[in-house]
Amino acid sequence: MAVTMDLDRHDFELDDLVARIKENDHRLVALQVPEGLKMQALEMMDKIETETSARVVLSADPCYGACDLVHDKMQNIGAELVAHMGHSQMNIDSGMPTHFIPVTYDGNPEIAPVLPYLHAHREIAINRMNDSSGPVLSELEGLDRFEDMVGRVAPLTDTKLGLVGSIQHLHLLPTFKDHFEQAGFDVTIPVGGARLSFPGQVLGCNYSGDDPTVGHYIFLGSGDFHPIGLVLHTGKPLAMLDPYTGEAKEMGKERIERILRQRSGLIMSSMNKDRFGILIGSKPGQMRRNLALRMKRKLEKHGKKGFLLAMEHVGPELIDFYPVDVFVNTACPRIAIDDAVKYAKPMITPYELEVALGEKKWENGYRFDQIH
Repeated sequence: MAVTMDLDRHDFELDDLVARIKENDHRLVALQVPEGLKMQALEMMDKIETETSARVVLSADPCYGACDLVHDKMQNIGAELVAHMGHSQMNIDSGMPTHFIPVTYDGNPEIAPVLPYLHAHREIAINRMNDSSGPVLSELEGLDRFEDMVGRVAPLTDTKLGLVGSIQHLHLLPTFKDHFEQAGFDVTIPVGGARLSFPGQVLGCNYSGDDPTVGHYIFLGSGDFHPIGLVLHTGKPLAMLDPYTGEAKEMGKERIERILRQRSGLIMSSMNKDRFGILIGSKPGQMRRNLALRMKRKLEKHGKKGFLLAMEHVGPELIDFYPVDVFVNTACPRIAIDDAVKYAKPMITPYELEVALGEKKWENGYRFDQIH
């Protein structure tokens, strides 16, 4: 049965890719796509092979981001170009010619459904900023005044609405900035660090555009993956507007508190353990060897064992059998946050290890693990 690509609403930029292949006379091209585009991949391969002299090989392994590159494997089979779809280029060297295609979506959802959330969230931000204007008499009073959704003491200097989105929808941000400003909001599109290619972009592992002038957020995109990370990092109210469905909702405090209770429980269960497996991601965009070595030294300082385990893919079937008590994840930060329930042993972040060792305090607020 033929599969039809939704070319009317998605821009796969195949014409640009075909032109580059022809210009360079590439003979073997690799295609890497995220899971959500796998169904369209064969039709894209057929189009490229029909319009060029190249043959196309699909990297059929899972792809979760632009950090998840397969260039070494594709070089080994002789590919001359990798077309990577659904993500933007990061501050990492891919090692070979790469054609990044964001696969933008031409959505135009109404903003009316999300406005009640934004008005309520702005009031929260206004109250927080007003509370931070007076003198703080004690640390306890400071906690009462400034505590955000993840327990940090974080005074605000303004109550701007931060407009962010996933890569498929970033081209819509200027238009929606106008829409929300016409609705009465002071809107900013945050600019993050080197890992982020565009203003307003958020990744599952990086939310570096946040600053004290942003009082609350609106996320233009689908799903909870990016919103969960954004709230865990910033501690600020977040509304979501889905360009695919037009649905509006918020990342509720109850959801975040449930995640934090899980994280607290994993820390507690790791406190009296002696043997730790420290995971090092071997993918180019996830390699944090120095962080892993630092965690090993911390464990040794506390008289505990730390075993370094380098892995390309992380899963329960690949690590649960090791004779350790706890895993410390320095690979993709979302493994510990999103997949912890899959593992038979506690899976914690470097920050959580420091809490378990008594070097940092949970009471000072949760610190989301990021890759910069």
